[in-house]
Amino acid sequence: MKILIVKLGSIGDIIHTLPALSAIRAALPDTDISWAVERRSAEILRGNLMIDRLIEVDTRVLKSANGVGEILTDIRDQFRNLRKYKFDIALDFQGLLKSSAIARLSGAKTRYGFAKESLREPLSRIFLNQSVEVPPKTHIIVKNLRLAEYALNIPATEQDFEFPIFTDSEHTTESNRIIEMSGEKFAILNPAGGWVTKLWDAKKYAQLADRLWEANALTSIVTTGPGESDLSNAVVIASRSGKVLAARPSLKGFYQLAKAAKIYVGGDTGPTHLALAARAPTVGIFGPTEWWRNGSTAAEDICVERVDIGCRVDCHRRTCSNWICMDINVDQVFRAVQKRLGKT
Repeated sequence: MKILIVKLGSIGDIIHTLPALSAIRAALPDTDISWAVERRSAEILRGNLMIDRLIEVDTRVLKSANGVGEILTDIRDQFRNLRKYKFDIALDFQGLLKSSAIARLSGAKTRYGFAKESLREPLSRIFLNQSVEVPPKTHIIVKNLRLAEYALNIPATEQDFEFPIFTDSEHTTESNRIIEMSGEKFAILNPAGGWVTKLWDAKKYAQLADRLWEANALTSIVTTGPGESDLSNAVVIASRSGKVLAARPSLKGFYQLAKAAKIYVGGDTGPTHLALAARAPTVGIFGPTEWWRNGSTAAEDICVERVDIGCRVDCHRRTCSNWICMDINVDQVFRAVQKRLGKT
């Protein structure tokens, strides 16, 4: 049997689908598995030994398309060779019009996706012929496992999720180089986020870094990605203790670094989900999105969030004129960190 997984991005979305990949490979060890992913998000999947074929795509060209017809035409032009793999089943974990169109163009006769109520773009159902219903308020990892379980008739556990991420000596060396500069007792702070509404103030991260040094002798490594150096520099400049180090590791270098961290603190962003996959003790700072859906599945990890406001219900705003959900004081986050570290 040949299976096509369609999960294009972002980094967090891909990480949330890895337990489903692990479950499929464990139950069907001889199955041929391909994964269609956005080229800009593919790094975390490259070299994955559970995937027989990584199909890197670029759907940014579709943004200028007008309507379903043009989207389908543009995808067809880009993926005219997709059918040569002769897929039996396509699993659309993304729930977008473009992802279901890729599933359709793959030639797979059976194409599974989520029921209309669970789709980000309900119109995407037109390219699928099988649907899976998921109960409301289900964590995205469990949601993806349900799809794999139903579509392939395989067991999908909801405990001890596996995140198959494959690194090499280059990523270990990259991580070790950063640790040599910080020392082995370190925290990772990530002030970045894909949406401005997910950001906690950089100066507050600096204050948190000072508290971590004073209370726990932890140096803070402030990690950011391409184009985010202004955020890490702001944290470094605002810190009084000077026990702050800015770093911009690769995704897999970050993964190796997170494995050795004493604590990780960040918002709802790709590095946070990568830190959770690395089993780093985590404190999440969440605003417009939900911890129950995107956060840690480990009971020990902690989310700091505003529960005293009513505007967060089904929010998901990327911009906001009443942006108060991330107005969280440093004391509250520091107490959560100390609790996660097992300190009073």
